[in-house]
Amino acid sequence: DGCGHTVLGPESGTLASINYPQTSPNSTVCEWEIRVKPGQRVQLKFGDFDIDDSDSCHSSYLRVHNGIGPTRTEIGKYCGFGFQMDGLITSKSNEVTVQFMSGTHTSGRGFLAAYSTTDKSDLITCLDNASHFSEPEFNKYCPAGCVIPFADISGTIPHGYRDSSSLCMAGVHAGVVSNTLGGQINVVISKGIPYYEGSLANNVTSKVGPLSASLFTFKTSGCYGTLGMESGVIPDSQITASSILEWSDQTGQVNVWKPENARLKRVGPPWAAFISDEHQWLQIDLNKEKRITGIITTGSTLAEYYYYVSAYRISYSDDALKWTVYREPGMDKDKIFQGNTELYQEVRNNFIPPIIARFFRINPLKWHQKIAMKVELLGCQFSIGRAPKITMPPSPPRNKNDDKNDDSSDDFIHSVKTSLQTDKTTFTPEIKNTTVTPSVTKDVALAAVLVPVLVMVFTSLILILVCAWHWRNRKKKTEGTYDLPYWDRAGWWKGMKQFLPTKSAEHEETPVRYSSSEISHLRPREVPAMLQTESAEYAQPLVGGIVGTLHQRSTFKPEEGKEASYADLDPYNSPIQEVYHAYAEPLPITGPEYATPIIMDMSSHPSTPLGVPSISTFKAAGNQAPPLVGTYNKLLSRTDSTSSAEALYDTPKGQPGPGAAEELVYQVPQSVAHSTGSKDD
Repeated sequence: DGCGHTVLGPESGTLASINYPQTSPNSTVCEWEIRVKPGQRVQLKFGDFDIDDSDSCHSSYLRVHNGIGPTRTEIGKYCGFGFQMDGLITSKSNEVTVQFMSGTHTSGRGFLAAYSTTDKSDLITCLDNASHFSEPEFNKYCPAGCVIPFADISGTIPHGYRDSSSLCMAGVHAGVVSNTLGGQINVVISKGIPYYEGSLANNVTSKVGPLSASLFTFKTSGCYGTLGMESGVIPDSQITASSILEWSDQTGQVNVWKPENARLKRVGPPWAAFISDEHQWLQIDLNKEKRITGIITTGSTLAEYYYYVSAYRISYSDDALKWTVYREPGMDKDKIFQGNTELYQEVRNNFIPPIIARFFRINPLKWHQKIAMKVELLGCQFSIGRAPKITMPPSPPRNKNDDKNDDSSDDFIHSVKTSLQTDKTTFTPEIKNTTVTPSVTKDVALAAVLVPVLVMVFTSLILILVCAWHWRNRKKKTEGTYDLPYWDRAGWWKGMKQFLPTKSAEHEETPVRYSSSEISHLRPREVPAMLQTESAEYAQPLVGGIVGTLHQRSTFKPEEGKEASYADLDPYNSPIQEVYHAYAEPLPITGPEYATPIIMDMSSHPSTPLGVPSISTFKAAGNQAPPLVGTYNKLLSRTDSTSSAEALYDTPKGQPGPGAAEELVYQVPQSVAHSTGSKDD
């Protein structure tokens, strides 16, 4: 009568003294016989040990034996308050006997221990939590039987569990290990959150928890996506039931709670059976075989109809004719799943190992008032080829009532073995839609690689073509019909600027200001540096007749069919022999983008009248006008005669004469109606 919490699995288990963790009663005894597969050995680990040692282990103690029965041999006898046992106790065979004796004592909690086969080197107990380990990620083996009433957990998946929670109990709640089998867990530690939700899953209730420094989650196979009840991927025609609740309310409206209403989180009434008995069922056709890892259920979700299912059984089939009732491996009884405790809360149950089937059936066994529920299935696609079926030996005669549940046991074992092949942990659990087939997934992965490569190739080709086109146009410009005297590095930029908005007329008519005393000392090539206003990019020559008003940015292309040329004779007779062209050169890069000013030389013509100033585009020695050979009209030249019919330029503003001020302001040339000839000496 001294046995407490006990779960003895085929490869691992948990055992504790009676009334643990409270003081164990006096004069009690318990003996556990543990067997594992032949050829394996047993290892025992204590999570807590607190046994009275006042009489030197005479009346209260824990004794461990190799073997079972009269031939067993003692491994050790243990007692003590807060006794810390280093390492594991290992047997020499596949059988162990554990004996607990409690004599007369006033204190002592007793003990809690876990066992497993020796190949599970990372065995922990149900009392271990995340704060006992310093690694950010680690793997441990949880024994069977860690759903214990004296341990607490806070949190849920996928958000995580509070660091004070029992690792193995949280693993059962998350659905990564089975309480009857135990299993491997892969734990990841991360920063805590302010609030931990509570939920009911796999017969484990998680409580609401406060802020903690850290939390932990589990890496799993990731096969926990929804299979299409909520999203509608499963059509209404594939959801059927044994019966449908239908009635008329007080207003005369007919209410029908059809099977297709059994979609989780769908607003409205649920599915409800017309008759509430253990023969009712809700069936879902997945259209093809799927790996089903869990189920989530709720009640009616309607406050005025307090209906829900509190316990149910699961069956599955490949053809909807031959059904198999779900059982846990090694168990000879159907597994009864805990359902809802009220009509709103979502309750999750996981299948370990998963179910491999196309047809899935829920058989309610207990309910509140009426059978009513909404469901969602969890799982993923199944693509692994099935293993050959295992032939079962002839079984003894059985009751006809049992045939419905047991005549397909070979299919059940086959499904279990196939599922165990992939029951490995790989990454954090994540709820996701898994309706894409594996073959499509491979195509998507291939496309994800090819699309960026093709985009890069086409982009490169386009860039090459654009660069070639630009280079060709640039070459044509350098070899154009204008025959510029030299190539300026800023030519490309200046060519581009013709597409930009031109300057306003306001700036075009801005007068040029310069000092006549400074200009008289400058050479013709130095004059452009004196400009201080924004004007055209190129100078506008003084031409008349055919050539009218020219655009601000023109370089004065000659007429088609004729080449612009210069006179054989030097018409400028300047001290420094330089050739000036018939139209302006592009401005240098470093120079301002202003027109070359029109310079007036009055030093050699003292007799020129004040009202008719002499003008010239270029400075020349003497008073000879330079004739220009070509189709354009002759350039305006300086004159020393006072008989000109009209002046081409206005007189300086506000000045009585050229000698009256140091600084002159000249206006833009007035429009020329006809060509003006130069007067010979």
